[in-house]
Amino acid sequence: MRIKYFYLSILLLVSIQAVASPEIQHWQTSKGAAVFFVEANELPIVDIQIMFDAGGARDPQAKKGLAMLTNSLLNEAAAGLDADAISYEFERLGAIYSASSGYDSATVSLRSLSDKQKLTTALANLKRVISSPDFPDKVLERQRKRILIGIQRKQQSPAALASDAFYTAIYNKHPYAFPNEGTQESITAIQRDDVVAFYNKHYTARNAVIAIVGDLDKQQAEVLAEEMTQALHKGSMLEPIPAVEPLTAGDEIRIRHDSTQVHILLGQPGNKRGDPDYFPLYVGNHVLGGGGMVSRIFEEIREKRGLSYSAYSYFSPMREYGPFLAGLQTRADQAEEALSVLRENIRVFIENGPTASELEASKKNITGGFPLRLGSNSKILGYIAMIGFYGLPLDYLDTFTANVEAVTIEQIKDAFLRRLQPDKMITVMVGPVNASAEQAN
Repeated sequence: MRIKYFYLSILLLVSIQAVASPEIQHWQTSKGAAVFFVEANELPIVDIQIMFDAGGARDPQAKKGLAMLTNSLLNEAAAGLDADAISYEFERLGAIYSASSGYDSATVSLRSLSDKQKLTTALANLKRVISSPDFPDKVLERQRKRILIGIQRKQQSPAALASDAFYTAIYNKHPYAFPNEGTQESITAIQRDDVVAFYNKHYTARNAVIAIVGDLDKQQAEVLAEEMTQALHKGSMLEPIPAVEPLTAGDEIRIRHDSTQVHILLGQPGNKRGDPDYFPLYVGNHVLGGGGMVSRIFEEIREKRGLSYSAYSYFSPMREYGPFLAGLQTRADQAEEALSVLRENIRVFIENGPTASELEASKKNITGGFPLRLGSNSKILGYIAMIGFYGLPLDYLDTFTANVEAVTIEQIKDAFLRRLQPDKMITVMVGPVNASAEQAN
């Protein structure tokens, strides 16, 4: 029995090591699309993700929501096929198509069996979607109505209202300040010509990063990527989005809402992808509020005082400075106490950093769970797409645990002191609270 467990342990260790260090191969197609590929032959599946520099940060000022609307329309009609026909082409092959749009990028993804005939047919359908969308007026109006209904529903969600108010406050006039779905006014103003122009400018080969993981060799992956980009316009690289301006003063925004709890968000711009302080901030925040039930904020707010079911903090790096955000939900009669405890824990951590035992426990938690983050092709796909889109080192995954292990208390204290200023943070409270003057009806 001991021998059996010994061999099982060895096999598990080998599999974890294999998963933790996928070999990333990189090249460009003839039209300039960047390709990142990991060969994975364990399953007869191919996962593809194409990230375009076509996120909400590229929306024109008066047409917020254009990026998301364009992305949502790609598979609604293409090359003369309607949405039902496109969907049927994927479903009959057992393929799965998806699309999404964030602040920095717009994404289309495909999962297909690696069987040559099925994969070729699924890729032809994907190529149709990304290179020949029709954008018919009737479909545009249907999607517009759907988005407008979603915007209206947000008014009933204190969490959504808090998030929108927070982003608006910390980013002011920067593109990150506006919700990706736009506003009722901006969505209503978008016309078909706007969608076509946005697509032509942003859905180009030179603005695309292609991530491929699965049951292919490099030669097959090269052919696949070349085929995907041949029908796209080559395009030109876009100008960088504006830099995020640091906050000069703190503010507190209270929005009255007929909800059962008060939603509290606190934070400011934090860091961006490729930031030299990424690992000290990441490891440090694991102690502060990113480590779930073992973090300080959770311990102080939930375990010791019972003020909230969940309390957390995180850095969300983006192309430019994404937010540092701490949050919780609590009853109105204890909202002030919960906010005070949250602020105090952030202040103390910025000043003193973690203890040696907290740092060691967090490192073990992060590195111990890291192989699970690479436990499937789809997870690896997400990582290599991120590496490609944000220009991170190709050995990012290989060196991740070593970079975590190398973080010291002094590095964490230095990074937090330079990056976070408690007196310049924005506080948003949404719920049964007294509204601030600018939010009052």
